Amino acid sequence: MGAWDVGPFDNDAAADFAGDLTDASPDDRPQLIREALTTAADNTEYLDNSDACAAIAAAAIVASQQPDGPEVDSVYGPDFLTDGGSIDLPEDFVELAVRAIARVLDEESEWRDLWDDADSLDDAIAALEPIRAALNR
Repeated sequence: MGAWDVGPFDNDAAADFAGDLTDASPDDRPQLIREALTTAADNTEYLDNSDACAAIAAAAIVASQQPDGPEVDSVYGPDFLTDGGSIDLPEDFVELAVRAIARVLDEESEWRDLWDDADSLDDAIAALEPIRAALNR
């Protein structure tokens, strides 16, 4: 699974996504976030775990930019955010992030199946709650 913990950046796919964001030019970062969210949100097949993890990380970034949203404080998060920076994102990212998280939680998701197989699905879902709460305000 490549999961270390239930946090949004605490797995290989999310850490790689965060690294790609850090390495990208500031102008390219919103498109990378959109692509990660869209890949999950628009998936109509069985959702691959790496796509789900990247979408969760992207949704965590969108949530962090909302008023009173959870900070990106993982050492595996994008450096520009963990250093106290911000990113300007289009308004439609909130709805897209909500859809992406809903898709990750769907029955046809490898992320869900892997956490369920590890008897940690409830913990993994609970870790998403601050993100979902910020997106749904």
